[in-house]
Formats: sequence, structure tokens, C-alpha cells
Amino acid sequence: MGRKKTIKPRCDLQPTPDEIEARLHPRTHPNPELYCKKLPDGVPATNPWYWTMRQAFRMTLPLLWKVRVYNRHFEPTSGGTVYICNHQSFLDPMLMGFALRRPMNFMARDSLFKWGPLRKWITSVNAFPVKRGTADLGAIKEAMRRLKAGGQVVLFAEGTRTTDGRIANLLPGVAMLAQRAAKWTIPVVIDGAFEAYPRDSLLPNLGKIIVQYAKPLSQAEAKSFEPHDLMDHARKKMIEIQSDIRKRAGKEPLKY
Repeated sequence: MGRKKTIKPRCDLQPTPDEIEARLHPRTHPNPELYCKKLPDGVPATNPWYWTMRQAFRMTLPLLWKVRVYNRHFEPTSGGTVYICNHQSFLDPMLMGFALRRPMNFMARDSLFKWGPLRKWITSVNAFPVKRGTADLGAIKEAMRRLKAGGQVVLFAEGTRTTDGRIANLLPGVAMLAQRAAKWTIPVVIDGAFEAYPRDSLLPNLGKIIVQYAKPLSQAEAKSFEPHDLMDHARKKMIEIQSDIRKRAGKEPLKY
């Protein structure tokens, strides 16, 4: 018996020959149920303007930052999917649009929708308003509607941008979407965006930004948790991924 090979998190932008070979065999896929559920890069979104903006982000973001996406093969090509993501910077929606192959929907604070031109633009890229500091049932219902229609919804589940790079407690209302409307729930970690563009900075800093997916949870798996336990499970997984990302980059993991 040979030594068991350790499979490292995969960066889809720079696959190795062994990783390409592994993709050809369902038995070696990290999640066999999702095998072959991969959308070829470059497939246009249903909204032409969304597709245009995504292509613009894909061309401009690498000019300032070295962006790498790991485990992108976990993204399903069909079915409502909720992405539970940490919130490091105002760049995060653009980074998720850069990473995801299917169109994404996301919540944005309602104050951004008050000015007409900005409201039209942000709505055109599939955003919808949410009232901060309260349980906005209207936003939750809209997210459920889009998930049940087979869409992808990205939730920055901390509720606001981080002040120190750490992942805060996740809002419990997110569990309702995972357990009642989403076919798949995928925790996602963004790391490096806080250093690249912190919330109190006027100008960005050059650097490397990582987006890494965790293994998806099915709706049945999500329902096996109590709502708060599901959010605790997702946060622990995200902290684990963040620590792994920072170790690979030669950085000290953040203390919690």
C-alpha cells in the first residue's frame, strides 16, 4: 500500500496536471455528488449587463491585486445556492462576482438605493436592499424567492465589514435561507481584502487576495443543525479555512 496522497486546496486559475487528472474521475472528487456540475469559464450570465460588469471586474481586479480562487469546483451549475461569506472590504461583492461562474444575487444596505442612478446600477447587478440593524423580513423573503427560483445568493453574514480582519459571529437569520430555500449552502472565505482596502482607507494597497470555498452542505445536512448551531458550524469552518490560507501565505493566523 502506498502512502496516502494529501490533496491540497485547489486554485482553479493554476491547476496542476495531477489536479486536472483527478477531475476526470468521480471517485477522486472531493464531493462526488457535484462531479461534472461545473460550468465552463466564460459562459455568459442571463443578464447581459451583469455579464459586462463581471468581465470588467475580471479584467481590472488583477491589475491591482493578485486574486486567486480555490475550490471553485464546489460551485454547482444548478439549484439555489447560498454562499455564507465573511465581509472584509467593500471589494467583497466584486470579488465574489469575479469568482462565481453563475450569476450571483446579494443584499446591499438600503441607503445605497436612495440615489436614483446608483439604485439603477446596483439593481442591474442583481443586488436588492436590506435594512441594517433589524430583521428585515422583506429582504429575507426576496432572498428566498431568488433561491427557490434556482439563483445564487451571496450573504455577508457578519452584517458589516470587519474592523480587524477577524470573522465575527454570523447572523442567525441566514440559517433560515439555508434550511428552507437553498439546495446547497457553501461557506466562503475572503482573505487579503482587509489589508488591500480596509474600511477606513481612502486608497487601496497592492497585495494578494484569496477566495476559497468550503465543501457544500445539502439542505438535508443544513436541516440537521439547530439554526444557531448551523451558523456556529459555518463560522468554525470559515475560521479554519482562513487560518489555512494565512499559513500557506506565511502569515500568522489570527487569534480568536
